[in-house]
Amino acid sequence: MTRYGARPVTGGGFEFCVWAERQKALRLRLDGREMAMERNAQGEFRVHAPEARSGQDYQFVLDSGDARPDPASRWQPYGVHGASRLCDRSGFGWTDQDWRGLELKDYVFYELHTGTFTERGTFEAAVERLDHLVTLGVTAVELMPVAEFPGGRNWGYDGVALYAPQSSYGGPEGLRTLVNACHERGLAVVLDVVYNHLGPEGNYLGEFAGYFTGRHKTPWGNAIDYSREEVRRFFLDNAIYWMREFHVDALRLDAVHGIFDDSADHILADMAREVAAFGAQTGRQVYLIAESESGDVRAHGIDSVWHDEFHHAIVPLMTGNRRGYLRRYGKEEQVAQAAGEGFVLWEAGDDPWRPEQLVAFVQNHDQVANAFLGDRQGALLTVQQQQVAAAVLCFSPWLPLLFMGQEYGETNPFLYFISHSDGWLIEAVRQGRRREFAPFYGRRPFPDPQDKETFDRCKLDWGKVEQLGHAEVLASYRELLRLRRTLRRPEAGEVRAKAKDGCLIIERPGATLAANLSDEERIVQADGRRLLWSVGEAANAGGENVRLGPWSAAAYSS
Repeated sequence: MTRYGARPVTGGGFEFCVWAERQKALRLRLDGREMAMERNAQGEFRVHAPEARSGQDYQFVLDSGDARPDPASRWQPYGVHGASRLCDRSGFGWTDQDWRGLELKDYVFYELHTGTFTERGTFEAAVERLDHLVTLGVTAVELMPVAEFPGGRNWGYDGVALYAPQSSYGGPEGLRTLVNACHERGLAVVLDVVYNHLGPEGNYLGEFAGYFTGRHKTPWGNAIDYSREEVRRFFLDNAIYWMREFHVDALRLDAVHGIFDDSADHILADMAREVAAFGAQTGRQVYLIAESESGDVRAHGIDSVWHDEFHHAIVPLMTGNRRGYLRRYGKEEQVAQAAGEGFVLWEAGDDPWRPEQLVAFVQNHDQVANAFLGDRQGALLTVQQQQVAAAVLCFSPWLPLLFMGQEYGETNPFLYFISHSDGWLIEAVRQGRRREFAPFYGRRPFPDPQDKETFDRCKLDWGKVEQLGHAEVLASYRELLRLRRTLRRPEAGEVRAKAKDGCLIIERPGATLAANLSDEERIVQADGRRLLWSVGEAANAGGENVRLGPWSAAAYSS
């Protein structure tokens, strides 16, 4: 059980617990009535309110007289500045009692932003599209962060109420509905969580206790102080909370290179052990997946890592964009290295990667919005180029991740958006984005992240699914994911990739992919093998050779 927050008590009422070492006294305000809380030596305040009932609103009153939401609130119906609401989690009608999760090697990720995935932008509205994902061949729905953030428009990385599912998406009930519906369809659920910083608006943790330290700096300010036991407990409990209370199957840990810990036992290793223990206790298959600038997180017991360099290697080659951090990429041999071995320029250790240890993609929320100014590949590449990219992704040994709409070549942009309430903060975000991504923008107009129109432009247009061109992209993804399922899963080191004669060749157990990533015709050796799938011109060139037209690909049985 989580230590902090409000939890229902057998026999009636709720018990409240908050770490507030910086406060001499603390009072619970429950539906307008106040009661004193008892403080222990560690600065934890507790009180049992026998009359408290689910659905009531409450706040903590500080020494200053200011009322604040619970740092471990389970529900923030009025947003990040408003009162918290009590909720009894036992009443939801779960139907996934037999669900034990999937093996990680079976994961095919589909990353989505709840607010723009559907027109209504809610958890329950997302349920209506789950059958599409099943038919596509997806096995895991990955939600961008849903912890309560300011306003109703945000990527989620500005969350401040880390235990409260976003109220504008449908709150805790809505999230449970979505997870339950996923499990009913055999889909695992991955939740993106942010343990390297909190957002700037509505972050009241520092008023309660010493959650942050100036010993380390992050791009977002002072680092979270994981050397403090109470801080560790707050975040460790949060990880297990999503798995226990919402039946989430895996957590994607945002930017773990921004997590600093001077303790002998790193917080990531501690979290990995607790997640593994929870899985063993419950009989469920649960995982931790990290975004990291190196592969060293394997030493902490993290199950898998995002493979950004897969994107960096292939996408500049296809789009011609070599600005900013993409300037060192875009060579055919780098694509081969990313597809066959793993990291290209980043630190990755000496041990070979198992296929399930890397998550590969050609699009994700960051890369679309940042490196390509919101332009999706559906707007940048031809239909045939998108199909070739899909083939390279699906034939690599790594776990594939698709970003929402990628499967049918969505052309609506995905931009950075916010809905803060502080004018100074809004302008700071605008200027910060301009500075950080200036190498990519050049003279292009800068989309205002605070403008609601910026957000509205990012909603998926599901009407495109059956339109000419989009339907062909979708058909290729479905067939390639189906073909991937029929092939034997490779072990570490079994997949070989090479750049040869201007083509990318990926050899895996049972099949070989030849992909022409250029505007010129290429000839490759096929050894008389049976054609499994192709896109573009793939014709016999005499003997055992195959002629591949520009931006073509062909897969053959081994």
